[in-house]
Amino acid sequence: MNYRFEASRKEVSTFTNQELRDQFLVENIFEANQIHLTYTIYDRMIIGGAMPVLGEIKLPNPEKLKANFFLERRELGIINVGGPGIVKADGQNFEISKLSAVYLGKGTQDVSFSSVSANEPAQFYLLSSPAHATYPNEKLDRENVVTVNVGSLENSNHRTIYKYIHHDGIQSCQLVMGLTILEPGSIWNTMPAHVHDRRMEAYLYFDVKPGQAVLHLMGETKETKHIWVQNHQAVISPPWSIHSGAGTQNYSFIWGMAGENKDYTDMDFSEITELR
Repeated sequence: MNYRFEASRKEVSTFTNQELRDQFLVENIFEANQIHLTYTIYDRMIIGGAMPVLGEIKLPNPEKLKANFFLERRELGIINVGGPGIVKADGQNFEISKLSAVYLGKGTQDVSFSSVSANEPAQFYLLSSPAHATYPNEKLDRENVVTVNVGSLENSNHRTIYKYIHHDGIQSCQLVMGLTILEPGSIWNTMPAHVHDRRMEAYLYFDVKPGQAVLHLMGETKETKHIWVQNHQAVISPPWSIHSGAGTQNYSFIWGMAGENKDYTDMDFSEITELR
């Protein structure tokens, strides 16, 4: 498990592009038969990926968590962005296809991942945050997710928002998780940009077509920075930072938040003309 420590607004304003990437970009999410985890100090979130190809791989319990098992004091959200797979939690199997999800609550001890076919392996994106209460383990199929259509093709941001772990979906302690799919011809996400000082956020970009990329915007409204992001890479977004982006083609991304509240609409917007 890798660690990412905090960086102040003042520090980030002076960062080179490579320093930004080293601090906020998570490049290695999915690797065959491996689980990669990155621990960020921002709201103690863990970002990770599991890609089982041959057999079953188990969720580890990194020593630095100082826990008897990974979810002793945590909760976990899982969204599959690959082929059909199985999440096994304390003996219960959850079969999930692409863009279906599983939530595992505090106290779940034995967690493992497997794929239905080695030729089309599952790719489980993982987000975990501390939890002080236990909520039941639950599966949510893509076709049952609450969705909202927003934006317009005229503004290049026609997109569908899927709410998985949310007030309108699976209940959790503090974790919020969902995804956004942009329609063909649309490239902008989360514009007008906003911040939410009460919680951090992480983005996983996926279904970015070969040869394409996404320009992720971050930083303060009047001191914006950017990171070019490839398929299956994630960006850590501090509470004080905007988190917007534009792709060279349409794409999809998973958003996940943790912090003081779970109110999805708790956002402080920035006027487009204020961005610098």
